[in-house]
Amino acid sequence: MDFSQLLAASTETGGIRQTAIPETWMQGRTAYGGLTAALCLDAARSLAPDLPVRAVQVAFVGPVNGTVSCRAEVLRRGKNTVFASARMTGEDGILAEAILTFGASRASSLSFAHLPAPDVADPGDVPPYFRNHQGPAFAQNFDMLIAGGAPPMSGASEADVSIWMRHKDEAAATDAVALLALADAPPPAAMSMFTAPGRISSMTWMAEFLTDDIRTEDRWFLARHTAQTAMDGYSSQAMMLWNSKREPVMIGRQTIALFV
Repeated sequence: MDFSQLLAASTETGGIRQTAIPETWMQGRTAYGGLTAALCLDAARSLAPDLPVRAVQVAFVGPVNGTVSCRAEVLRRGKNTVFASARMTGEDGILAEAILTFGASRASSLSFAHLPAPDVADPGDVPPYFRNHQGPAFAQNFDMLIAGGAPPMSGASEADVSIWMRHKDEAAATDAVALLALADAPPPAAMSMFTAPGRISSMTWMAEFLTDDIRTEDRWFLARHTAQTAMDGYSSQAMMLWNSKREPVMIGRQTIALFV
């Protein structure tokens, strides 16, 4: 099921949005984390229909599978901002908790972005990220090309990976929900240092939208994921995303549990 079809198939009753998670969007025993975050944002954006989302903070509490419910509520509504929460639940209780920040654009004396894109080749000149179409089930919903760094289980000396990626679904909107569903698609950067298969699990994810004008050419976005620490069985990584013109659109951080 394509991303746009999955959203269209969701139903809402009494402020609770329900979605059946297809097997094609699974990552082991849980749904792909980017989809979980996107469903939380999709449930909350009607609370601030005229404001762009500025930040999303998600805690992945438990395995997301089967039919899940998402309830969003306003925490505070100001003149230019709305803070909202979205709680995803299922048969096993709370599965994810998100805090979402929406904010109007405003005039400012400051305007800069010191976030240069990595110097890598364009999408037409780099190979597929997954060898022989391998990867988790959900990854088949995206086109991913490795533009810099090493793929998982390469025994690399560092964990710094650049990837061109896009929804295969041509009907997926170029908006914040679709971008959030895409941004977490690459495996954690630390996996490029693995020498054998190993389990990982995303615990938290924070994403900041740097613009309310999300646009790109041919649906391509460039991501750079860098693992900055790996200690005591956890890795902390920085994440950045640019459009096809190498303009920054998102920045984030993620905490990942490593079972190796």
